[in-house]
Amino acid sequence: MGDEFQTPRVIVGTWQLSEGHHRESKGTEAVLDAWRAMAEAGLTVFDCGDIYTGVEALLGRFLRREHERGSAAASRLRIHTKFVPDRDSLRHLTKRDVETIIDRSLRRLGIERLYLVQLAWWDYAIPKYVETAQWLGELQRAGKIAHIGATNFNVEKLAEILGAGVSLVSHQVQYSLLDHRPERGMTDLCQDHCIQLLCYGTLAGGFLSDRWVDAPEPAANLPNRSLTKYKLIIDEYGGWTAYQALLTMLRPIAQKHGVGIGTVAARYVLERPQVGAVILGARNDRHLEDTMRILRLELDEEDTSTLRRIAAHRAPQGDVYDLERQPEGAHAAIMRYNLNRAAPDNRDSAP
Repeated sequence: MGDEFQTPRVIVGTWQLSEGHHRESKGTEAVLDAWRAMAEAGLTVFDCGDIYTGVEALLGRFLRREHERGSAAASRLRIHTKFVPDRDSLRHLTKRDVETIIDRSLRRLGIERLYLVQLAWWDYAIPKYVETAQWLGELQRAGKIAHIGATNFNVEKLAEILGAGVSLVSHQVQYSLLDHRPERGMTDLCQDHCIQLLCYGTLAGGFLSDRWVDAPEPAANLPNRSLTKYKLIIDEYGGWTAYQALLTMLRPIAQKHGVGIGTVAARYVLERPQVGAVILGARNDRHLEDTMRILRLELDEEDTSTLRRIAAHRAPQGDVYDLERQPEGAHAAIMRYNLNRAAPDNRDSAP
């Protein structure tokens, strides 16, 4: 890869494995074995974050295990992480604080340089995000970071960072058939600056799949944070009836190609302008073959026409992640804003 930023079209997401995300735990060895199967199939880039409790350390254990085993994929493994300072610390954040957290990520992962660090920022009212991005640039020049990206900025704020001379290679955003907010200026901005969109939420936490066709609307108290988050997006999209209509339009396309609805939904996003990759969460390798079908699927003109009709539904409204920032809003209520405090030793270690 050298110094040029490159990514496969599908990235393995790990948010679902963070502590407190899911009510059921998954055995460590089972996770490591699943990751190995993914890497051997060609999925060699894993996305995590410093606030995904326990995950950076678990990925560090995975890297060590694969190198010790002499895995054929070991030399191609890359980790994308995030720098997500606590909301309560934003006003008083210093360069030293940034370096301390970056050093912790390096220690957890057991590597000498982070391949990609993606900056997140909770509160635009504290305009220190530009200075913080510049500090990450200094750490990049010091050799601790190879590439810098961003996540969940709107067009105005991302343009501020770019205008300050910070070089970004990627921007991680939510993008799916249910959520076209990146098309309201973000795609154009990223195209102008050669920034790749890395897209999460492509399958809406699993809601964009065959298992939900004709299913009744679920009650509250969903089993994990992904489903809770994306059920709110369905509500913004127009509610359960509108969402079911979307699935009804997708199903014939999926059946024609002998794939699942999720494969079509992910392929749609991959073919959008400036999209470099989709990030698919995985707690096991049960859906590995379905994931690989995304890369092989070729949508024809009829498929594209149908998907364009679906895309004409423009909800939710607004710019990237602005909805999630609304104080006292339903989306903000499910966020956890202060997970990056100095963790006890047991949180630095893999479970």
